[in-house]
Amino acid sequence: MVQTGFRSLLAKVHAIPFQTSLCSTSGVIEIDLAAIADNFRRMSGWAHGAEVAAAVKADAYGLGGGRVAPVLREAGCRSFFVATPGEGIALRSVLDDAAIYVLNGLMAGDEAAFEEYELVPVLNDPGQVDRWAAYCARRGAALSAALHVDTGMNRLGMTGEEAAAMDSRGPGFPVALLMSHLACARHPDDAKNADQLARFRQLDPLFPAVARSLANSGGVMLGADYAFDMARVGIALYGGAPLDGGPNPMDPVVRVRARVLQIRQVPRGETVGYDATFTAPRDMRVAVVAAGYGDGWPTVFTGKGAALAGGARVPFVGRVSMDLNALDVTGLPEGQPAVGDLVDLIGPGLGVDEAAGRAGLIAYELLTALSRRFERRYLPA
Repeated sequence: MVQTGFRSLLAKVHAIPFQTSLCSTSGVIEIDLAAIADNFRRMSGWAHGAEVAAAVKADAYGLGGGRVAPVLREAGCRSFFVATPGEGIALRSVLDDAAIYVLNGLMAGDEAAFEEYELVPVLNDPGQVDRWAAYCARRGAALSAALHVDTGMNRLGMTGEEAAAMDSRGPGFPVALLMSHLACARHPDDAKNADQLARFRQLDPLFPAVARSLANSGGVMLGADYAFDMARVGIALYGGAPLDGGPNPMDPVVRVRARVLQIRQVPRGETVGYDATFTAPRDMRVAVVAAGYGDGWPTVFTGKGAALAGGARVPFVGRVSMDLNALDVTGLPEGQPAVGDLVDLIGPGLGVDEAAGRAGLIAYELLTALSRRFERRYLPA
């Protein structure tokens, strides 16, 4: 009887989805789809006539590619960039009429999947070029690919010499795009931008009739010389600043709100959190919120992070733990915040760039680290 009852209970537990809104004790991520569409249109207006493609890798920078990509397509986006074939296949399930480029290249054995799901490989070395050409020959099909040539970032991409040698023998397939990637576009005065531009232009005689792409979000802001035929925009779509320094011209997209679980009175001299890294310098009122490194707020925020409670900025105190963090709310009126309230970790008055920068991170890191434990709410486009 006991065993039967246990099995019945276990069956009920297994029937509950792992991610469930049954008890909303963590927090909420609000994602403004209209703002994403507006940011796309704004970047398109600044791109000097170039097509603006959307980088939606890492699940649209952690915001949900299945919800974000269709909104961008409706706003006029025709080309999308992901990192892996798996991301491309997932994206194809929601986009049936867009070009999907896969940045990480072509691994042996993946050719058929690229063809089946109409993905465009971004070929990063001569071996990948040969592999794709051989597959096209076997299939008797002219399947397009993009060519990535490194111009000084020394990450992925062929050297200029490798690209020249490949062109001399013919690639064996249609080249949809010739691309490179700027290393320092967020810093418009960095001399490396002009150096990379000059190296990219040296490729012109090799591929005179091929569309070209160099600019990312920051590159769009560098001017018409960097625009070419396509700009690949990422962080700016999601509300991050395309350039370091100065005001952010993009609409905010993300609001992250954590739930207050408890209000504690901490006497002067008591410590807060693991390893007793913080000692209360006075009698304090501390709000414990459901947000830790398991939710995307790593321990580097210890002693550096901040939140907004009732519009007032309050600092993190004590070490950030996996599920919890503590806020000093001593200076707020009694009863603010209350248990069950939501405080902003990213929101009006505390944008994603500032929130990340307080701990020496960048907006990309903070967005892509956001946990699925937080409930996501999409504001309509």
